[in-house]
Amino acid sequence: MQEVQSAIQIKKNFDFVDTIRCLSMIGIVFEHTEVFGSANYVSFYTSLLQASVLQFFKFATVAFFLIAGFLINHKFTEYTPWQYLKNRFKSTIGPWAFWINVLILIDIINLLFIAYFKYNGERHMPSPFADYLISSYYYIITETSFWFILNFLICIGILLLFKRFIYNKIFGVLLGLTSLFYSINLYHGWIRTRHTTALFGFVFFLWLGAYMNKHSEILFNFIKKISFIWLTGITIVLFIMSDLEIIYLKSIGMEDAYNTLRVSNILYSLSFFLILLKVGSIPSVNRIFQPRNTTFGIYLIHPIIILHFLDAIFRPFHWHAEGMTAIGAIAYSALRFGVTYLISILIVRGLLVTKLRWTIGSSVRN
Repeated sequence: MQEVQSAIQIKKNFDFVDTIRCLSMIGIVFEHTEVFGSANYVSFYTSLLQASVLQFFKFATVAFFLIAGFLINHKFTEYTPWQYLKNRFKSTIGPWAFWINVLILIDIINLLFIAYFKYNGERHMPSPFADYLISSYYYIITETSFWFILNFLICIGILLLFKRFIYNKIFGVLLGLTSLFYSINLYHGWIRTRHTTALFGFVFFLWLGAYMNKHSEILFNFIKKISFIWLTGITIVLFIMSDLEIIYLKSIGMEDAYNTLRVSNILYSLSFFLILLKVGSIPSVNRIFQPRNTTFGIYLIHPIIILHFLDAIFRPFHWHAEGMTAIGAIAYSALRFGVTYLISILIVRGLLVTKLRWTIGSSVRN
């Protein structure tokens, strides 16, 4: 009886979701700020260290889709699919478009500064300017992390379109095979391995999250019984396998060796997710970082910090990852992450107490 009440409480407050959301966002920001992964090292051990640093956080994207699917299941009991999709677009597309335009505006201001202040008008603005704007929008939407907002909404739309099959195992298998196609494609190159081509590769994780919610009592009872040591040991093995697959993909000339949809990374991410479920809610994390209110804003703002301010912050120190040791590059990556995350969350926390809180998807003043 106590276990059933515990499961009901878990479904009711979703505190564990907030903790996973926070840790996943930390992983995503680190992945976008690290510089170690771009360097090449001759030694196998430094290559392994290089792969391990980034691989540790590669669970984040899969975890986000899993918890999104988990919450979709819950929302379906409160709203119709159309109501849910309408609310999701309202709270997502508006902020997404706002920060894309902020990024474009910063680009234009930067061009004006270079042309009229740094070079005394000797340089000119791009011409025709309309072509520049179109290409800028295209680049930001398709080549930066802003793309995954559209990808996420498309995946939700697909799941809603097939809502009647949302708990159908055969439907889940078909979605899983779609993700597996992208995994195998890394070795065969049937389609170009870019994040825009992996459009349907993440629907499976939304479905799996919804399926987990449907059977949450069984899931949490299983997690409660499984040994933490065994679960950690399995995750470590999968982590090492993921490292080795990265090194192998690099050895055969694969540019996207860190691709999230690698088979080894999918298994590692799922195993890591089970660890996070077993750990459950971390009240101090939820209280300090307030992930329910800040996560989306951090995601939208951190690429702007990286693209326009991060290098300027560190430029006076004349630090260059290419000339650093492996340990030095790791430390530099950690510092870049810390600065980016701190600035992003401070901006988000500031916006939360203003009328501009809608720009980070929040409608309630804290």
